[in-house]
Amino acid sequence: MPPQPKPVLIEGEGLHGAARVRAVTAVALSVLLALLDYAIANVALPTIAGDLHVSPASAVWIVNAYQLASVVSLLPMAALGTRIGFARLCQIGLALLTVASLFCALSHTLLALALARAVQGVGGACIMSVSIALIRFIYPHAILGRGIALNGVMVALGVGGGPTVASIILSFANWPWLFLFNIPLGITALVLALGSLPRTPVNPGSFDGTSALLNIFAFGALIMAGDSVAHHAGAPQVIGLVMTGVAAGWLLVRRQHGQAHPMFPIDMLHIRAFRSGTVVGFVAFVASNLFMISFPFTLQSLFHYPPAIVGLLMTPWPVGIMAVAPLISRLSDRVPAAILSSVGLGMTSMGFLALYMLPANPTWYDIAWRIALGGMGFGVFQPPNNRIMMVTAPPGRSGSASGMVQIARQCGQATGAMLVAMAFGLITHDAERSCLGFGAIVAFVGMLCSAARLLGARAPAR
Repeated sequence: MPPQPKPVLIEGEGLHGAARVRAVTAVALSVLLALLDYAIANVALPTIAGDLHVSPASAVWIVNAYQLASVVSLLPMAALGTRIGFARLCQIGLALLTVASLFCALSHTLLALALARAVQGVGGACIMSVSIALIRFIYPHAILGRGIALNGVMVALGVGGGPTVASIILSFANWPWLFLFNIPLGITALVLALGSLPRTPVNPGSFDGTSALLNIFAFGALIMAGDSVAHHAGAPQVIGLVMTGVAAGWLLVRRQHGQAHPMFPIDMLHIRAFRSGTVVGFVAFVASNLFMISFPFTLQSLFHYPPAIVGLLMTPWPVGIMAVAPLISRLSDRVPAAILSSVGLGMTSMGFLALYMLPANPTWYDIAWRIALGGMGFGVFQPPNNRIMMVTAPPGRSGSASGMVQIARQCGQATGAMLVAMAFGLITHDAERSCLGFGAIVAFVGMLCSAARLLGARAPAR
């Protein structure tokens, strides 16, 4: 007899025992792969630029191609996941990432490498757009926070651990091995995902090609406009991109208005808790990238650490997140997100402020405990904030909610990167340290936005 298809899992019911372990391992490994692919090339940009005979400014597109393709694809992929199933879309993403990694390693021109990175970005969007939605089905509602905390750890390991992995690989191999390294990891994750991820309900009418195209123009043009401002492009180019993005965004919202399952979640943005979680998440990731991008420059130019050591010195960030994960995975199901996230962003702000105030010749310990404090704060902030966004999403809207969690993260990261570029261009003295001060301020603003939810909880619902 042919094998029977898996039963469709009901949202909130969850898996149990070994089935849950296998499924969440597949999701965790997929998320780790997607985020490693995003972060692993950063440390190697100067090396790749020299090997391909391109300028450092042009080499930045090795990173930008991945991020731009990922951001513009997130909401369309979330809608597609609702149409074909979250598990199937995650599996497609793993296949794209794995194949594109091979093409990255074989690339001999910047154009070929950037195109392969863009395909990786689409594959990453397939995974990230449905990762938390899958966790919502894998974990029972009562312990959903544990699954979201694990997802946060994987995000931290991918983004924070990428430079460390890159430093280790580059110490004994050339840059193509940064991408060849992904292939066995991708194959392993794909095999595990094919056998363990649950079937979820589908909605064949949830994907709209015209809305997807408008979404690409809206997010793509606005991100390009911000990047143009950061790199001091001419006013006509910036204005043209902004007008294109705003017009496409207006048409997108107008087309989506009144739809039962809009790709751009207008309906959920009317929910106060979901809207607040989106804003707080965006602000927090702006702050994190002000640190993540600027501090390696601080370590190299101000404190004169070699590139191979820089990646290792960034390791306390994911270690701090992992250290608090077991506690937060339990507290996030019991303590309001407004309290935990506010405490976390306050800790992150203090960590960035402490980095800003580093002495002239800091020891490794001086640097490590400050980064660890910021990482622990981010580990306290992220799971409860993501959880509140997921649990306030209406039934059947897990895909869009998961997509918006990732939109807040990636748009925040992109904005933080643009602010760093602007600071480097406009501030002539000590720009690297200034970015740490800005990061502390932005994290403090995020703390205030999060704490404001406590007042909103007491106000009558509108």
